[in-house]
Amino acid sequence: MTDCIFCKIASGAIPADKVYEDDDVLAFRDIRPAAPVHLLLIPKKHIDSMLTTTKEDEALLGKMLALTPNLARDNGLGAGYKTAINTGLAGGQEVFHLHLHILGTPQQ
Repeated sequence: MTDCIFCKIASGAIPADKVYEDDDVLAFRDIRPAAPVHLLLIPKKHIDSMLTTTKEDEALLGKMLALTPNLARDNGLGAGYKTAINTGLAGGQEVFHLHLHILGTPQQ
């Protein structure tokens, strides 16, 4: 999608504070953090929301969930963290590119 801000971030057209990247996904710091650590994990493939996922997206969704604890630990959230996926307007989704929030406060 040419007007999707997360697609532009994934392509490198818009800079982001990246914490992880591979061929399929990108994780970066939220520019409006709701916690001391607030990461967004997105697929590079444009998917509007969880409402539009298909069976073909299962491996990608599984990869995102499996990567989450590693990203949390690497960013100081080894003692625990919160995840959220807002889905659709009624679910509070603001950017219509699937994204998983990883939030928390580092513990010492």
